[in-house]
Amino acid sequence: MINHAIRFGADVEAARHSGAPVVALESTIISHGLPRPANLTVAKEIEATVRAAGAVPATIGMIAGEIVVGLSEDEIRHLAERDDVVKLSVRDLAPAAAARVDGATTVAATSAIAVRAGIAVFATGGLGGVHRDAASTFDESADLTALSRLPITIVCAGVKSILDVGATLERLETLGVGVVGYGTRRFPGFYLTDAGFDLDWSAGDPAAVAEIIRAARGHDVHRGALVVANPLPIGEQLDPALHDRVLAEGLAGLEREGVTGKDVTPYLLSHFHTATEGKSLDVNVRIILRNADLAARIAAAV
Repeated sequence: MINHAIRFGADVEAARHSGAPVVALESTIISHGLPRPANLTVAKEIEATVRAAGAVPATIGMIAGEIVVGLSEDEIRHLAERDDVVKLSVRDLAPAAAARVDGATTVAATSAIAVRAGIAVFATGGLGGVHRDAASTFDESADLTALSRLPITIVCAGVKSILDVGATLERLETLGVGVVGYGTRRFPGFYLTDAGFDLDWSAGDPAAVAEIIRAARGHDVHRGALVVANPLPIGEQLDPALHDRVLAEGLAGLEREGVTGKDVTPYLLSHFHTATEGKSLDVNVRIILRNADLAARIAAAV
């Protein structure tokens, strides 16, 4: 019988005992979010960025049915190079463990595991959200409901611009998920600095975010997440005109090819990579490295 307890990597285990700051990292960006061989290179850069900013990286995934918090370099390589890695949301964890598969965790699953492991800060690229045709398909990311019940701070570049951003913000409000702009009161749209929506709250530095986290802990009236929306500088975003054209083409491709459900985001990200001749990949990498750096500084401040 397989042992279904969570396994901790050596560095993360040491940090748990010493009280050193730890930043959770997802693994779907490795297996499903970036093309090879950039996925492995970027995974290493993300961890190095967290370390350079004063925290311990904890990349989370599943190896042969075992949840691992703090994947080793060999385990990260394993997930980066295999074709049969399963994309795991929260609902998939138990069946995947029983089937002893190799799996990469989404934002929802990574958040749930991080909270279970006592990790308070998580860095990702962009959140999942409400899809553009959700009124008829009810297609909505499990990230949203997961964040409504998980006390974790998640640093991201807003939600992917391929989603219905306005509807996603409405759902986050309904679910009681706090959203704070980092150095801004405008919500970012992943590839784009500004997705066109105002925010009620902002924080100017990691200490200010840490104070919000401490206030939530002190109040102890809500267990939901805090989203720290960290926009790209305007000069580093994807050209808006190029973005809008490529997005329209990608959405048309979804309908033409009948792509639905969990395959939508990988399809559109792949389309962006091809249609922008790699420019979107460069932006994607800048996003996750900036978020990893900020998350580590927030974790240290907390």
